[in-house]
Amino acid sequence: MDASPVEITAHSSLSDIPAADWDACACPEVADGGRPADPFTTHRFLFALEQSGSTGRGSGWEPHYLAARSGGQVIAVAPLYGKSHSQGEYMFDHNFAHAYERAGGRYYPKLQIAVPFTPVTGRRFLTRPGCEAQGMAALVQGAVQLASENGLSSVHATFCTEAEALAGEEMGLLRRTAQQYHWANDGYANWGDFLAHLSSRKRKTLRKERREAQAFGGEIVQLTGDAIRPEHWDAMWTFYQDTGARKWGQPYLTRRFFDIAHDMLRDDILLVFAQREGQPIAGAMNLIGRHNLFGRYWGCIEHHPFLHFEICYYQAIDYAIANGLRTVEAGAQGEHKLARGYLPVTTHALHWFADAGFRDAVDNYLQAERRAVDDEIEVLTSYGPFRRAETEDHD
Repeated sequence: MDASPVEITAHSSLSDIPAADWDACACPEVADGGRPADPFTTHRFLFALEQSGSTGRGSGWEPHYLAARSGGQVIAVAPLYGKSHSQGEYMFDHNFAHAYERAGGRYYPKLQIAVPFTPVTGRRFLTRPGCEAQGMAALVQGAVQLASENGLSSVHATFCTEAEALAGEEMGLLRRTAQQYHWANDGYANWGDFLAHLSSRKRKTLRKERREAQAFGGEIVQLTGDAIRPEHWDAMWTFYQDTGARKWGQPYLTRRFFDIAHDMLRDDILLVFAQREGQPIAGAMNLIGRHNLFGRYWGCIEHHPFLHFEICYYQAIDYAIANGLRTVEAGAQGEHKLARGYLPVTTHALHWFADAGFRDAVDNYLQAERRAVDDEIEVLTSYGPFRRAETEDHD
């Protein structure tokens, strides 16, 4: 580790930080020619958000990307944003905001270290190999200093790794946990092999759902890389708008993001479409990591029984098995995922508050919340669909 002093700077555009320097911290593993472990923290993904206007002025996500340099080299970076609301975060802090403002404080703006609109666990304090402790400490210091100098209420890092959460707690940050549902590949050879590990009743249910979903009158296709054509983004935009309007009122991504995705990100993307006579009627967008498949957006213009489960969950499992991926992360929320082989896992966040009294109150709350999350995960896991005895009847 370099003993040189560390300089921390904040940048309003990712164009200020060369892609090679950013990715040397965000995804050093691509040096072997493979995929990034986390496609969401790559320079190209975050820059696509910025270039498309999905983040930036008027979005509520104002970039203040952090870079830490030592000996003239970038050793750590972080996707830091000034937030004027708590939308698009998925580990929500509305209760903190309400309590803070009831006490007479001004909660917004705040600082958020996160991938916008993306409830996916990954490193948030992005460091070059060998600079992990030094780099994370510098980034935490930089974010807290930026908040303090500007009179801001708080700093938050959401969907960080467990290792980061524990390291941040050692630095005096508050640790929070929540849960979401992931599918884990236990070395399955194919879909049938996965089904064989489920209880008889659940096997029958999943077979029935897939059979009915695939009877919509068309075909289901998986598209990635050069198989994705510009017109596919027209369909995906339509689906995305429909779901966004129903769930959160206004879609977070702009139409231009999908055009940029075609140019810069299509090798990172898997589209799954249900189509009839070549016309998509439903679809889902996934991002492909080195070890994981990340389900992101879904939508449809026709409703058919179980088609959502087929497009979002079962096709994702098929792809993960066929490509040797370890997990499928299907986004936030949804206890309905449990019956389909997606089990609860813990997610993590870190928080810093300028007001010491408020910090203590939140700390007490988070300790109780962590216990409740642990209990909930234990209970939910016990309701999973997997077989519990080798003597169970086969069908």
